Amino acid sequence: MARGGIDLLAIPPGDDLRYLAGFSTVADERPCYLFITADAALFLVPELNAQQASAHIHDPTMTYGDSEGPANALTAGRQRLGARRRIGVGDTMRADALLLLQQQWRDAQFVPASIVLAPLRMRKSSEEIEALRRAAATADAAVQAAWRACRPGVTEADIAAAVDAGFRAAGATEVRSAIVGSGPNSAFPHHHTGTRRTQAGEPVLFDLGSRVDGYCSDITRMALLGEPSARYQQLHRAVEEAVYKALAVIRPGVPINDVDLAARRTIEEAGYGPNFVHRTGHGIGLSEHEPPSVTHANNLPLEEGMAFSVEPGIYLPGEFGVRLEEIVVVTARGADVLSRLPRDLKVIS
Repeated sequence: MARGGIDLLAIPPGDDLRYLAGFSTVADERPCYLFITADAALFLVPELNAQQASAHIHDPTMTYGDSEGPANALTAGRQRLGARRRIGVGDTMRADALLLLQQQWRDAQFVPASIVLAPLRMRKSSEEIEALRRAAATADAAVQAAWRACRPGVTEADIAAAVDAGFRAAGATEVRSAIVGSGPNSAFPHHHTGTRRTQAGEPVLFDLGSRVDGYCSDITRMALLGEPSARYQQLHRAVEEAVYKALAVIRPGVPINDVDLAARRTIEEAGYGPNFVHRTGHGIGLSEHEPPSVTHANNLPLEEGMAFSVEPGIYLPGEFGVRLEEIVVVTARGADVLSRLPRDLKVIS
């Protein structure tokens, strides 16, 4: 906070609060803030959540009820916290909650709290890495469930239901995402799983995520319903080679953009540069997407404990797409890949 010139943090419910306190209240229309200064903290919480929160957050607390709303409590909180010059607000704070803060501290500058929290959250502790590893094991189980459910004639939603069951049987407490894109839908990087029926001879893309002990998983694998075409095999090899090249450059001190460029150049050399339409990866932890962003514009040096995805893809609109994704942790020796599943071409006959 001192280095960022921030003299007050205002953290709403969500992953930042969970990171700082090990607990988060429900994020709804009732404003809730953990205020942090250089030498004190104050928790302002709706009355209906106060008792549950008290078992986890032991800082001085102020409450308000639904009937009177938060205005008076927030005014009292501002009087206790005093005038502030630069306030860091949680990046996922609702607009109405932020507007209330701006009414209280009219002369303050408001900036993203990620100035403070992103450098902390990017470097995972050994306990956090083990939680990510447990989450990754549930993602491996979910992919295997998807492979078992995948056959011509089933819908994308049918496969997603099998994924959900696979996650929960493996111990996931929450299913974060289940993108199932069949045939031409696999060419949409963020396809919305629907009722399209899979057909023989086409690929199916699975991009799956869960939470375990608060920490997220994320994995992407492919399946082929029958013998793959030469064109598909070419794309799959190119994407696999891009993953391999990106993993090979990961080690402490290497600029993050080297990871993106290693993957991107491989796909460009295969002749599909314009068809790789997104960054190579994103950070992961309590949030499915968090810093660092693995792009060719980010020259932040890699550090031990950083965790992020490596997920290059090639997308041919109207035909199909191929993406393969690993979650890695940066160690002194290089990239520790959390999944235990192969990235080989999975042919389902």
